[in-house]
Amino acid sequence: MGQYLRGDVLLALVTLDDRTSPKTRPVIVIRTFDNGTVRICPVSSKPPSDAPCMPLTIDDFATGGLDLFGESYVMTSRALTIPGRDVIGKKGRLTTESLAEITAQVLPAMPPGTAPSRRPVRSRKER
Repeated sequence: MGQYLRGDVLLALVTLDDRTSPKTRPVIVIRTFDNGTVRICPVSSKPPSDAPCMPLTIDDFATGGLDLFGESYVMTSRALTIPGRDVIGKKGRLTTESLAEITAQVLPAMPPGTAPSRRPVRSRKER
């Protein structure tokens, strides 16, 4: 669909695990690759109960935004790599500061079959 940059907020078709079907959801681009794939963190309207996440508000956007009525949550423990063809559209771009906070919390890529360590969810007030 196009070229994306770190910090872009996109709508993309994402499958979070083997038990669910793909769903269109907002995602944050945390890395781009020359072959057109992007490393993303999905965004949810509800915080996951079993994994770390970070709140996302309209103040985190440098341009654009999501249709937020309250906080959304960046699922920093569920970073995925998706093909560019799964991107549906662009919703905006995060501030440099917000992107830095999110990427600092993203778990490193783990080989398939290994479980990431669990880190506690921290609110922005605790940081």
